[in-house]
Amino acid sequence: MAFALRLSPFFKAVVLPRFDGSPVRRFSKERAGTAAVEFAIVGPVLILLMLGMVTYGGYFLTAHTVQQLANDAARAAIAGLDDDERLLLARESATASLAGQAFMRGQLSQLEVRRTGETMAISVTYDAREDVYWSFESLLPVPSPDISRTATIRLGGL
Repeated sequence: MAFALRLSPFFKAVVLPRFDGSPVRRFSKERAGTAAVEFAIVGPVLILLMLGMVTYGGYFLTAHTVQQLANDAARAAIAGLDDDERLLLARESATASLAGQAFMRGQLSQLEVRRTGETMAISVTYDAREDVYWSFESLLPVPSPDISRTATIRLGGL
């Protein structure tokens, strides 16, 4: 049972809760703040999941772009007359394509041309340590920032 305490004519009556002697019983009935406590428990996990999605989405985007760089470099290299000219054309193509990617801040760490018979393989390795996606490395298990992709193309015609 509650009672009203009249403080002054300018204040409304204040209702004081009844004290039943058990603070645990009073605390267990109180519902204010439960959403804040639930978010404090679930929030960090949710934030880590979202950061993981952004990080791995960025990794897949970067890996796909590196594969496209290798494909374009192989197409450009086919115009060369010898292996040195093919390497030069592949390097120029990959460098120009990388400069056009706004989200990629890293650099090509390796580009090599291997010729076996009538086929030529262009291998591109990209160092993604400078990209935004690897900034959460201390919070999440991220993949290796060295992304290597290879494109193979046939020389000579049919």
